Amino acid sequence: MTEPPRSATIRKDAGLYGYERALQRAGLTPIAGVDEAGRGACAGPLVAAAVILGEGARGDIRGLADSKLLSPQRREACYDLVVRRARAWSVAVVSAAECDRLGMHVANVDALRRALARLATRPGYVLTDGFPVDGLEVPGLAMWKGDRVTACIAAASVVAKVTRDRLMAQLHERYPVYDFATHKGYCTREHDEALAHHGPCPEHRWRFVNVRAAAGVDDNAEDAMRSEPTHEC
Repeated sequence: MTEPPRSATIRKDAGLYGYERALQRAGLTPIAGVDEAGRGACAGPLVAAAVILGEGARGDIRGLADSKLLSPQRREACYDLVVRRARAWSVAVVSAAECDRLGMHVANVDALRRALARLATRPGYVLTDGFPVDGLEVPGLAMWKGDRVTACIAAASVVAKVTRDRLMAQLHERYPVYDFATHKGYCTREHDEALAHHGPCPEHRWRFVNVRAAAGVDDNAEDAMRSEPTHEC
């Protein structure tokens, strides 16, 4: 990942679209934002999304913000606008089993790379949320809380979140005892109670300590998970 060029100066009051417009002025286009949903969940898939917004008025998505700051209804409305008006968008889904096999960080980075690779338009610059993603073959920048300060990352966060929520609603139909439609696989008191009563299902991630505890796995025993720290919940 690289620093933005000096010609891409961003004013403090530039708003959510400031970074894209500065990069556009510097000729670094098209600009893709990428983000994920579900990294901290102990059940269900990890979903990454990549979005290239249109330039000018077409790229302005009314009400766009970090998906975590939007109500479910507002997220759905933003999702519809993004997928209809974006120059390109894509998603990548990593199953719970693959998250266990790879480990969450590797699975996260792999999902972000896959989402970018699936874009119908090759980006000229990539903005990522939180940490850099190497090996993209184009310049880019990792941004702290990028989904709150950059429109294309915020758009990617909405697409990833809505896609994953819909997948979790489908899993709820298959495994209703866990109430995935409500907590979306995250570690809530209700989810832990369902785990304790019913044990894990195939959609749970065994790298999480609460899942293993519900299955009666002894963390002091030799197992394949010792190669990476496990996740508390």
